Amino acid sequence: MRLIRCHPLFAAVSLCALAVLAARPSDGGGGDDGGAYVPGHGTASGVGAEVVRLYEEAAAATRTYEEGRRAAEKQRAQARRLEKLLEGERRKVDDLNEDLGRIARSQYRSGGGLPLTAHMILAEDPEGVMRGQRALWKADLALDHAIEKSRRAEQRLSRDEAKAAAAWQRLERRNKRLAQVRKSIERKLEAARRQLQGQADASVAAGACRGAVRLDQPETRYDRPWVAPVEAYALSASYGAGGARWANRHTGQDFAVPIGTPVRAVGAGKVVKVSCHGAFGIEVVIEHAGGYFTQYAHLAAAAVDQRERVRTGQWIGQSGTSGNSTGPHLHFEVRVTPETGSSVDPVSWLARRDVSL
Repeated sequence: MRLIRCHPLFAAVSLCALAVLAARPSDGGGGDDGGAYVPGHGTASGVGAEVVRLYEEAAAATRTYEEGRRAAEKQRAQARRLEKLLEGERRKVDDLNEDLGRIARSQYRSGGGLPLTAHMILAEDPEGVMRGQRALWKADLALDHAIEKSRRAEQRLSRDEAKAAAAWQRLERRNKRLAQVRKSIERKLEAARRQLQGQADASVAAGACRGAVRLDQPETRYDRPWVAPVEAYALSASYGAGGARWANRHTGQDFAVPIGTPVRAVGAGKVVKVSCHGAFGIEVVIEHAGGYFTQYAHLAAAAVDQRERVRTGQWIGQSGTSGNSTGPHLHFEVRVTPETGSSVDPVSWLARRDVSL
């Protein structure tokens, strides 16, 4: 069972994973027969440059799409509010017309068809008739004013409602176009991810790594010494779990993430190993203060060189599915030596350092 853990920024659908892709290694990087990492600086060329460009386009399209979606929701809410106000004004007009009809019927029943002069001649109290007539005139005038005011309000609301509805429809059409653009970019990015993984598989098959793929590091500076190895993930195979793919028990914690997801150094340290062969595929091992080592395996690319110093949260590679792997994920281990066979439970180890997975 996978446990989902997402950073708030992961809300941008699958595009959160698009940030993972950056430059591929330069084609001129060297290697050796033993799979040792050859130091060097990769360049943002070929598929890497295309991935970076597509990510920037996707990020811009996503921001614009989300802004348009929020604007459309606001316009839709405004149209609904105006429709309710319009219904209220219509009810007021209906009530006023009903009141006017009742007064007219009352006048007719009380002799309203006779001229005012005849009423005064026949009445026992002519002054009372005049007072009643003046009151009736005032009532008629007030009703006329109220009806006219309601009519104007209805017209104004009707115009506003039409404008709001038209604006909402324009935004909906615009958002549909943006959604199509975004899908097109996502398809291109998926193709670029496959190409990136293909290059990783070729490196592992050859048993040699090319130079580090230098990623554009984020501006983030962490106020704590330890972080999780990836920002958004689903926990999959856990430490100590059994399975046919492992000789004994699973020696680390797996994080299910898309190919190319930036992998972070969990803490400051020194890179003691970068290799591209064997069951772990492309892997990076970092030595930390206190005698512990962390391993990051099945990568699609490494972003650091051996003997390089790294800081907490620094991107050291991109996740993939190289080596003995059945799907995209990061295999993360904590060890007491740089070699396999000395691992400890990474979840508990991180928990003692205030990192909860």
